[in-house]
Amino acid sequence: MSHKNFINDNFLLQNKYAQELYHDYASKMPIIDYHCHLSPKDIAADRIFGNITKAWLDGDHYKWRAMRTLGVNEKYITGNAPDEEKFQQWAKTVPYTLRNPLFHWTQLELARYFDEYDLLNEKSATAIYKNASDKLSTSAFSCQQLLSKMNVEVVCTTEDPIDTLEYHQQLAKSDFKTHISTSFRPDKAIMIGNDGFIDYLGKLEKASDISITSYQDLLDALTKRIAYFNENGCKVSDHGLNSIPYATFTEAEVNTILKRRLNGEQLSAEEVEKFESAVLQFLAEQYHALGWIQQFHLGALRNNNTRMLAQLGPDTGWDSIADYPQAEKLSKFLNSLDGKDKLTKTIIYNLNPADNEVMATMIGNFNDGSVKGKVQFGSGWWFLDQKDGMTKQMNALSNMGLISCFIGMLTDSRSFLSYPRHEYFRRVLCNLFGEEIANGELPNDLNWIGKMIQDISYNNANEYFNFKK
Repeated sequence: MSHKNFINDNFLLQNKYAQELYHDYASKMPIIDYHCHLSPKDIAADRIFGNITKAWLDGDHYKWRAMRTLGVNEKYITGNAPDEEKFQQWAKTVPYTLRNPLFHWTQLELARYFDEYDLLNEKSATAIYKNASDKLSTSAFSCQQLLSKMNVEVVCTTEDPIDTLEYHQQLAKSDFKTHISTSFRPDKAIMIGNDGFIDYLGKLEKASDISITSYQDLLDALTKRIAYFNENGCKVSDHGLNSIPYATFTEAEVNTILKRRLNGEQLSAEEVEKFESAVLQFLAEQYHALGWIQQFHLGALRNNNTRMLAQLGPDTGWDSIADYPQAEKLSKFLNSLDGKDKLTKTIIYNLNPADNEVMATMIGNFNDGSVKGKVQFGSGWWFLDQKDGMTKQMNALSNMGLISCFIGMLTDSRSFLSYPRHEYFRRVLCNLFGEEIANGELPNDLNWIGKMIQDISYNNANEYFNFKK
């Protein structure tokens, strides 16, 4: 039975204004995915997945959480069950995901990549698995082709300072039209309280060819790696922090703290925050000097299930939303940089929806007229990158800032099949404006509003990041 009437041309578009805004203005705009976790190795090798489980289920902890909730055994999720059996278990799960964004994403991705409009369930699973896997076994559905099919103009992956960037270098020399860039994510060099901090410094020593025995050595090593990333076209940094650390410090204090940690001594919470504050402030000033953009992803409570973390490792679906205080230290951090005129373009993402208005007003404190949308309230992220979360983020930004300056959507994904999320975002965006035109809350000026939709979908990000191959 076909359900083509579910994913149809006007999916999520509730009136004629929303439909016109989407079809005439938003739909054809290219995609700039300025933050994701795709594998540059897979892109450089132009990997062919061979089946839909490898392309779609491997690494997708959104799907894994849903399957576990339904009672699916872990062997069908991250275990050693055959790929088709894993897919069958996901297909069995999908009908139970109604009202979860996974249901929409699943059907949209099947439609856009595989021209598959039947609803995925136990009955349709075998045919859909064969159709999608047959296509994913051909060069027409390689990693690079999957990006090209979705009109992806720029992809910005996320790499640690110790990364060689060899795959980015290969891609820079290739004729692949999508521009593949990187972002610099130095969290492991900041989080001195983490168990793996000392081991990580050893890796940073090798990558930088600098022995790290003092705070200045650490800064020299990071500076060298920043320069290396910059030489390889990096224009963006990224930080995944619980909250922004901010404490007053002296370099002598921070040097003593690092030496104590290198000697195996326990640090107090105050010492940890002083160190983290110092390194983050230093990095932010380096970003400013190079004209980079800095991103802060705030508010995740990670690795909650220690038993499953021990079995499967991090990023396997055991994270949730935290309720850390965010406003005061974030303000002090931004103000300390702005006071030196060393605040670069900044994007702030929150994971706790209770912080929407905090972030929407915080950015206004540091938008100083020097650059359009200099400080951005980032799109709904992780648990919030769905219809309700994105709508609430855009409403907060609209009410307390200028949504016209918003740089729009990113995938933050590990999956090459996730790019219809940009379409999903654009449909939600167009419907938001379309409903208010219909209600008489916005003027019926589709040319002007359509231009604004195009700006949010693509033009603002294109201007803000200015990626060039």
